[in-house]
Amino acid sequence: MRNTEISPSSCILDLCIDSIAADKSISHRSVIFSFLSNKKSRIANYLFGEDTLNTLKIAIQLGLDVVDSNGNINDIESIKNSKEMYLDPKNGINEPTDILYCGNAGTAMRLYMGLLAPNKGQFILSGDKYLNSRPMDRVIKPLVSIGANITSRCNNAFAPVCINGSLLKPFEYFSGISSAQVKSALLLSAIQIEGVSKFSEISKSRDHSENILLGMGANIDISNDEITIYSDKTPLNFLDITIPSDPSSAFYFAVLAAISKGAKIVLKNILLNPTRIEAFYILQKMGVNISIEVKSSQYENIGDIVVQNNKLNAITIDSNISWLIDEIPALAIAFACANGVSKVINAGELRFKESDRIKTTLEGLRLFGVKCEELDDGFIIDGGINIIDKTISINSYGDHRIAMSFAILGILYGVNIVDSDCIDVSFPNFLDIIKNITEVKNY
Repeated sequence: MRNTEISPSSCILDLCIDSIAADKSISHRSVIFSFLSNKKSRIANYLFGEDTLNTLKIAIQLGLDVVDSNGNINDIESIKNSKEMYLDPKNGINEPTDILYCGNAGTAMRLYMGLLAPNKGQFILSGDKYLNSRPMDRVIKPLVSIGANITSRCNNAFAPVCINGSLLKPFEYFSGISSAQVKSALLLSAIQIEGVSKFSEISKSRDHSENILLGMGANIDISNDEITIYSDKTPLNFLDITIPSDPSSAFYFAVLAAISKGAKIVLKNILLNPTRIEAFYILQKMGVNISIEVKSSQYENIGDIVVQNNKLNAITIDSNISWLIDEIPALAIAFACANGVSKVINAGELRFKESDRIKTTLEGLRLFGVKCEELDDGFIIDGGINIIDKTISINSYGDHRIAMSFAILGILYGVNIVDSDCIDVSFPNFLDIIKNITEVKNY
């Protein structure tokens, strides 16, 4: 297990960061959705974090050939050093000879369930101790309701998950939770079912999957928050994509600018999907100066975000929670440095992520002397840092979002992150960027 000590920096002024990790959500989907074509897809700037590497390894087990720019096939170490790769689905999805190991990747497990459910064969998905304690019934139940043959541990609640591929029929499904993973799983099944299927949800979740399907030429209609899929099971067009930088990863450094007096940070080549940059607008509402400029478009808009420090004021967040679910721990750092009392409600989904992010976020803030209150579906934070013990150790609980959020606060006050290995799940060069700002020691 790696621990990381971050020393406080004396000054954070004008920074330009052009090495933010590639988008995790798009990386997962670029591999999984490539199975929907019968031609080679080209993927550049793939995120080679632990989660997305597991997605790639599973794809190879299922029969996908992954070729790097030098022609090496299914050689993960060689592929990791390649700027682009080509995904060849060859003969479609094959029954694997071993368990499909997802590690800590909830997106991989849930989306692969949707991909595999309509295909012949038996598929067993499992993960590490953290993933196997996270709820899978939110995807299993809707898939079973449309005819999928899926069983799992604890009465279909937790992984390992066993899928016996079966013939599914067109469906109409309404999701009572706003979840991009539930939606994506259902869309992946629907596109492989002949006929017309419909999906809707209680409020709009992140929309990468439908954007990618549209880009691949799928016949889908989106109106009044309902997605209609018209499928004749014809293979889709191949993907040709250079993956932009992850706005959720970039957001940590937006928070750093927000809480650092006189700071200005430029974040380059960021994915600007409206359902992914809501957290930047929250900072803007708190008083931070933020400007966004679109530079290009490929399936999604891409551009630069400039964040400039200003006085932070408290805020209440009670809507668009599904657009903020990954950024709320980092937002809590901004709340802790703001004037006044901030509040998050309607965010019970935080309890079902890599950790119970309501508990773990507040546990860490209290070590910095922040007054806060836990709610069933959120929290209340009274802004103000009041450090008593100068040696603060934060337990990440294996949650990369918790580790990185408190690493950002540590740049100002110093911190020791216990179990920082989890950062590599989504942002392998995160600590390298911090090393350009302040002293970092791993042990």
